[in-house]
Amino acid sequence: MTVRDVSGIPQEANKVGTGKKAAIITFGCQMNEHDSEVIAALLESMNYCHTPSPEEADLIVINTCAVRQKPEDKVSSLLGKYQELKKEKPDLMIAVTGCMTQQEELAAYIRDRFHHVDLILGTHALPRLPSLIAMITEHKGRIVDIEEDYPDREGLPISHSSSFKAWLPVIYGCNNYCSYCVVPYVRGRERSRSLRDILNEASDLGAKGFIEVTLLGQNVNSYGQDLAENVDFPDLLMALNDKSGLKRIRFMTSHPKDLSDRLIEAVKNGDQICEHFHLPVQSGSNRILEKMNRSYTREKYMELINKIRASIPGVAITSDLIVGFPGEEESDFLDTLSLVEEARFDNAFSFLYSPRKNTAAAMLSDQLSAMVKNDRLKRLNEIQHRISKEMNHNLLNKVVEVLVDGPSKSDPAFQTGRTRTNKLVHLSADVDLSGKVIAVRITEAKTWNLHGELAEGIK
Repeated sequence: MTVRDVSGIPQEANKVGTGKKAAIITFGCQMNEHDSEVIAALLESMNYCHTPSPEEADLIVINTCAVRQKPEDKVSSLLGKYQELKKEKPDLMIAVTGCMTQQEELAAYIRDRFHHVDLILGTHALPRLPSLIAMITEHKGRIVDIEEDYPDREGLPISHSSSFKAWLPVIYGCNNYCSYCVVPYVRGRERSRSLRDILNEASDLGAKGFIEVTLLGQNVNSYGQDLAENVDFPDLLMALNDKSGLKRIRFMTSHPKDLSDRLIEAVKNGDQICEHFHLPVQSGSNRILEKMNRSYTREKYMELINKIRASIPGVAITSDLIVGFPGEEESDFLDTLSLVEEARFDNAFSFLYSPRKNTAAAMLSDQLSAMVKNDRLKRLNEIQHRISKEMNHNLLNKVVEVLVDGPSKSDPAFQTGRTRTNKLVHLSADVDLSGKVIAVRITEAKTWNLHGELAEGIK
């Protein structure tokens, strides 16, 4: 199923998109959002113009997610819809990429079920996108490229969706092999970028006026372990803090098994490093954590939480939780509820367990019913929503620093932004404050967001 020898971009590729429009549809995580920004820049280099409307496009690129079943189902539904669109526009080119297509079985499913899809490429084939589009344009065939190689991504262009916030990958892939997770199979082994390349990119962003970057990795704590140079993630954070010229540095995601005291110290001491840890726990039951292959206990996790809060006043801690893992008994679930009460997360993203092909957990026989899983998710969310509102209530009448993203999508009368602790804030203002760091006094605390008023001038 693999196309080889297509890494060289034909010289005529930069003319392929002349007079044409391209639409990109993205599912999944922040790394996928960054990949879509790279895709956008590659298409711009081919002279495509971006359009938000797939119905107007000459090329549609769907960037997929395979972490759970729901986004896969959405992709299948979308491809069925675009089958009719392609009948109306025979020259329309449809490409599917991302974590779904890196799996051979799913790539074969898309190839055999959706004959109107012209290009199927995996996560590692991204640098070859212009070459593949040029080949299909010239020869009118179909191509599947899920080569399991790791081509160099340094120097690829990026079309940032914001002029003041950016994603910045520091490590690709994952070595942890949690029993429920497909990521190591679709993103490959861990591969850290060099400290020099990351610093150069961050400094370039700072020089261009970017205010905030979010460092990305399936587990940023593993950064540097595969490099010849003696550098780890706290080293990287402090280097960026001191040399990048950026005002805000975020990171995600941290794995609890190797979150170090040095990382906590870096967040505490780095003026530009935001006081927020996204630290997925997944379960509060030691028995389930062991079955998940998470490599830590509930007690170890709570020790980390307490250490972070003792070291960094006002820090926000968010998490991920999985409900209904195979074999999860009511007592295990009650352990999760009690951990949520004890940890008091600022927010938590809770999901129903979704079997992923080829993962160890999918092969377990004691799968739970949808009814049990949905009931437990409802109970968990009720507790976490209450805690989230209580945590937000602690900020009432306090002045916080907010980086304004722009007008609210739900109510343009308000502008929205994020605190350093990544809390969403709505405020009314007479002028557009997009890209400004401002002081806001919190006047109302809700479960999902805060409301405030301008407290001082623009910083």
